[in-house]
Amino acid sequence: MRSSPPPRNNPVAEADAAPVATAAARPARSRRQVVLITGASSGIGAEVASRLSAGGRWELLLNGRDEGRLGAVAARTSGAALPMDLASHEGCRRLTEAALTHSGRVDALVAAAGLGWAGAYTDMTPATVNRLVNVNVCAVLHLVSLILPQMISRGSGRLVLIGSVVGRYGVRGEAAYAATKGALIPFAESLRYELQGTGVHLSLVLPGPVDTAFFAHRGTPYKRSWPRPVPAGRVAAAVEEALTGGRDEITVPAWLGIPGRLQGMAPHLFRTLATRFG
Repeated sequence: MRSSPPPRNNPVAEADAAPVATAAARPARSRRQVVLITGASSGIGAEVASRLSAGGRWELLLNGRDEGRLGAVAARTSGAALPMDLASHEGCRRLTEAALTHSGRVDALVAAAGLGWAGAYTDMTPATVNRLVNVNVCAVLHLVSLILPQMISRGSGRLVLIGSVVGRYGVRGEAAYAATKGALIPFAESLRYELQGTGVHLSLVLPGPVDTAFFAHRGTPYKRSWPRPVPAGRVAAAVEEALTGGRDEITVPAWLGIPGRLQGMAPHLFRTLATRFG
């Protein structure tokens, strides 16, 4: 990769006027591309880290809240562990600062951190709603705003956001979660217009149910007979495709994108079928 000078404007300093490492203090640039993966301590994020570590093309910066599990993933993938809670803007700022200090740049962001919740919406506490919004929506928007300027200044970069088909269609018992994942769809679509001609590409990956500990962490098991959860490796493969290809949106599995056509053409029929089978 051709080396280029460090960006003149530091995104962290611009956003918060916080001190960051100067270019002279940063380590020499790696020939590998630097990817920051959030939610890397388990689930999809950990699987993405494992997949990207295999080819030796990427330098991995791994973020998660659980320091023990994150450290184990980092050791297995030869990545750098950057533990941080992203439920606040300050956490996102500190993670960005740590990533830029460690590697001097971020070539790609994979925003895989996320929280789930299932049950009647009226049973949710305000604190639970706020945390879902903070982690699933605000953290993504904050990280993109902090990391994007140095990508634009350099003229290259990749943003991969992990959404969910739940955000596209809605699912009974997951109203708040669907709302948080649904917010990423117009965000990605709108931001793409701003990124035209900058050399930065944004992809949105929309998985269906995935066979990970996500459902155990949210405290409610996955009970639907359809669709069946897919292995996390299939989502990781889609993320790798998003990082190296030109697709704007990837649904996993691909056939879960088909119901959207029915939803658009015959919304009443779609809701009838979703009520019966979903």
